[in-house]
Amino acid sequence: MARSGSSAGVVVTGLTAAAFAVVGFLAYQADAAQERAEKRKPAASAPSKPSAEERQRQLEALPKQSGQGERVVYSLKRERVWLVTAAGKVKRTYEVGPSTVSPEPGTYQVTSRAAHVTGSDGIPIENVVRFTTVGGTTIGFSAALDGSMPEGDPARKTGGIREKRADGEALWLFAPIGTKVVVAP
Repeated sequence: MARSGSSAGVVVTGLTAAAFAVVGFLAYQADAAQERAEKRKPAASAPSKPSAEERQRQLEALPKQSGQGERVVYSLKRERVWLVTAAGKVKRTYEVGPSTVSPEPGTYQVTSRAAHVTGSDGIPIENVVRFTTVGGTTIGFSAALDGSMPEGDPARKTGGIREKRADGEALWLFAPIGTKVVVAP
């Protein structure tokens, strides 16, 4: 009898050892599979690129520290204008063609307006809204009658910040003499 108990113990020991070997092998495979899956995942810290819609929203966002109340905001760097209501809401925003002479960042007021004149570049313009002078060059917003948005010639000192005709009309209606104009960097 001792012999049969002894052989049964050997069998149980063998089966237990085999079971541990199988469990160990399966654990190794599971660990290796998890490592492969983690290598395929994108890094959590990698910043995602903003969508085209988000980039457009950022571009159109009113510059920080652009004043309070009703005003026209002009960003030199972004080449964009915002018409802002007294409640601080953007009524309209649009791109402009900058003048070759730029005003310093700061707060100004509309000083004069003209319905139709010839611009300092010789082009007939309308809805002229002027707000400062830099070195003898008058700076203001205007729209070319022919709808053009010419590139400024750096060799000529011009002060016209060019708008599309519809944008020029919107500014004309929004900004009578005395309206605040904020020039942002």
